[in-house]
Amino acid sequence: MSLDQIVSVLAAVTLIEMMVSLGLGVKASDAVDVGRQRVLLLRVFFANYVIVPGAAVALLALFRASPLVAAGFMVVAVCPGAPYAPPFTGMAKGNVNLSVGLMVLLAASSAILAPVLLALLMPIVASDAGDAAVKINVFKMLGTLLGAQLLPLSLGLWVRHSNAALAEKLKPPASSLSLALNLLLLTVIIAAQYQTLAEIHIKGYFGMLCLLLATFAAGWLVTKRKQDEISKSIVLTTAVRNVGVSLVIATASFPGTAAVTSATAYGIFQTVVVALLALAWGRHTPDVQCVRRKAA
Repeated sequence: MSLDQIVSVLAAVTLIEMMVSLGLGVKASDAVDVGRQRVLLLRVFFANYVIVPGAAVALLALFRASPLVAAGFMVVAVCPGAPYAPPFTGMAKGNVNLSVGLMVLLAASSAILAPVLLALLMPIVASDAGDAAVKINVFKMLGTLLGAQLLPLSLGLWVRHSNAALAEKLKPPASSLSLALNLLLLTVIIAAQYQTLAEIHIKGYFGMLCLLLATFAAGWLVTKRKQDEISKSIVLTTAVRNVGVSLVIATASFPGTAAVTSATAYGIFQTVVVALLALAWGRHTPDVQCVRRKAA
């Protein structure tokens, strides 16, 4: 088995375990409650599946990214629903329950919508490739994501709904295993792509910053009130793209190429920057309980 095949299998295993772990820690009622807020959900879906991918296409054209680099960033752009969104929302003192519900619905829907969006947008951002390297097999990708993302998530949710006590016991070791697998996956990818990662120019990091700012702007544009807990949840849930899903798509569709490198680099970049911004946002937000006590 080649190193690229090992990375692809490890990415799939990591995503499966991460989705099961995610489902074990989520109450189905959180997703149901958010699903009932149709107007809010439509706004969030518009931000994540229209504004962010559209901004990515525009930025990739502006920066004249090479086809495979563009493919990696495009994969990231169409994959919302990251498990890190609720913790970051908590750090920013946002509505964590709303973030959890949005995360689950986005993660579930992206298993279907991400391949479709990639099939529509990839020919635009990689039109100069001239070969099959950036071709998207929609049905293969749908099968992969349904098996590695949607079904494991559903399994975790079912266990949580059927036996909450069992889910509580399984959640800590599942979370630890998920963290270990993610670290192992990143280590292997960095080892395999070290030279390419080291050669990323300042222009590349500026491009990543522009894309990250675009994801923040997308969440901000669809919020009604700009300074409440709900707006923080929407903004941060939109800003954090699902790196696990992105790496499964990138390693399966473009193994050993710059697409994997760009998806990995952006994943690391966004996680560090969003964590720092969420922490700063939370520190500059008055504690609700303290405000209420002072008002009383």
